[in-house]
Amino acid sequence: MLSLIDTIRRHDGIARGKDLQGFGFTRTAIARVVRTGEIDRLRDGVFAVGPIDPDVRAAVAHGGALTCASVLKQLGVWVLPVVTAPHVWLGAGRHGLAHPRCDCVPHYFRGAPPLGSTDLETALLHLRLCAGDEAFFAAFESAWRQRLLSATARRRIREALPDSARWLVDLARHDADSGLESLLRLRLHAIGLDLERQVHIDGVGRVDFVVGRLIIEVDGRQNHDGESMRHKDLVRDAAAAARGYRTLRFDHAQVVHDWPSVQAAILSALRGL
Repeated sequence: MLSLIDTIRRHDGIARGKDLQGFGFTRTAIARVVRTGEIDRLRDGVFAVGPIDPDVRAAVAHGGALTCASVLKQLGVWVLPVVTAPHVWLGAGRHGLAHPRCDCVPHYFRGAPPLGSTDLETALLHLRLCAGDEAFFAAFESAWRQRLLSATARRRIREALPDSARWLVDLARHDADSGLESLLRLRLHAIGLDLERQVHIDGVGRVDFVVGRLIIEVDGRQNHDGESMRHKDLVRDAAAAARGYRTLRFDHAQVVHDWPSVQAAILSALRGL
């Protein structure tokens, strides 16, 4: 005889009551196991077993599926917006369901949400609709670098985009070291500056970007803290200057929160070379 608990586990820990009834479990039997606490009722007609990610639990309780930046963050993909609440795909014309401690961010994009979480491709497409082209581009490059997107997947994403946005996939690369580098390259491309990336300069080493005789380095929050790294950066910058290069360095806060100043500094430096 099938076990109700094992059956739900085989459905990744979440199952609809109507599907369970298709396996021969009656509503009475399901309700009995809910009362014992062996399974949870996440919302009417949806049940779960075992540890369920809190964001997935909230999304299902809200009536949809976890998506967008929430899914990408769980997969370790770099996301531009700070994720402070579950992003939930409800589908077009649907309303969220009230549940305890609800702070869900609803998405009403077309289609039928799955039960639990969306796949990576859907999450990327939803991110673009939610947070815009820049966020999508940085996340797409991050996922590609981590080998989460096959060539087939990248083609599917491109085809799902509107014609006006497909250039973002065409511009993307697999070797972007960070979302900050992706943002900087995209923004400078938009004003007509195409950068050489990951260039090796004798006596200096590998640098993030080069345009003409200007080196641009993007220092992430984790990578350049501390006196030791600061000293190494100064040594590299001096070696670059001895070879006729000027170096500009920007950190996370500048790229994300003060882009006009970053762009002005780069254009001014290029005019002076």
